Amino acid sequence: MWSVGDPVGYGFVASLPKPGGNVTGTSTMVIETGGKLVELLKETVPAVARLALFVNPGNPGAASYAHQVQKVAEALRLKVQVLEVWRPDDFEGALAAIVRERTEAIIVPPEPLIRSQRRRIAEFAAQHHLPLLLHGPPGLLESGGLLTYGSRLSEQPRIVASYVDRILKGARPADLPVQQPTEFELGVNLKTAKALGLTIPPSLLARADQVIE
Repeated sequence: MWSVGDPVGYGFVASLPKPGGNVTGTSTMVIETGGKLVELLKETVPAVARLALFVNPGNPGAASYAHQVQKVAEALRLKVQVLEVWRPDDFEGALAAIVRERTEAIIVPPEPLIRSQRRRIAEFAAQHHLPLLLHGPPGLLESGGLLTYGSRLSEQPRIVASYVDRILKGARPADLPVQQPTEFELGVNLKTAKALGLTIPPSLLARADQVIE
């Protein structure tokens, strides 16, 4: 497997250090980095008190991702508005709920259905002056949003290729630990920050891998 978000949660492996079956490969640490988005939001907008998180319950990893986000948010005294979306038609009601509850920020996880609607969500966030954080590479900032964060995936194809080579030479997948990323990318959109009237902390800018002026 290559760049799977939650291989244990999906039931592909028993654990990351000891897969225990016929599957191994690489993981993107989606669950852990979901909590990091909450920390970045609080660092950027200290006064924020309530954030919205889109969740597709049909995705096996959705519950673990939401749990991690809520865990970190609770530690930072933030309330999380979980918005369940099963299909594109559900987004209209979910966005209306954000307005109704006066939620102050939005997080978009790296879930295929939700990410496919990111431009729609970004337009909504801009219209309502809400900080939008996208889980993924800095390139996602092209669709709008304030910040992006996610694991750097450039090394994962090489790791997977090396595992294929070892397995073909007799190694057992059960004995090859699932490899996790060691580098992460932060993207900052200063244009969006200006439109929202926000000042990005210098310490955060210094850590950014990509900055849109």
